[in-house]
Amino acid sequence: MTPHHTAIDIEELRATIAETLELDPEEVTDDARFVEDLGADSLLALEMQVVLEEDYGVHLTEDDLRRTTTLRAAHALLVARTTQGGTVS
Repeated sequence: MTPHHTAIDIEELRATIAETLELDPEEVTDDARFVEDLGADSLLALEMQVVLEEDYGVHLTEDDLRRTTTLRAAHALLVARTTQGGTVS
């Protein structure tokens, strides 16, 4: 995937997160929590941050990571960050 996509495909994002967390994509449901449900730890969260930043050409803060606890939240964040002037509330 090239950086700066404005249309974020949730299934591609699901596959990326699943690969990073070493899970099957089917396990990464829209609302499964990365830590509580999928067993991600702080090192996996950091790895996921790096992968998402590289894949989507965005910068994610620690606060972004704390709020981004599910696939649905990650998708919303990336859509906002890759859209001109987008912010996440």
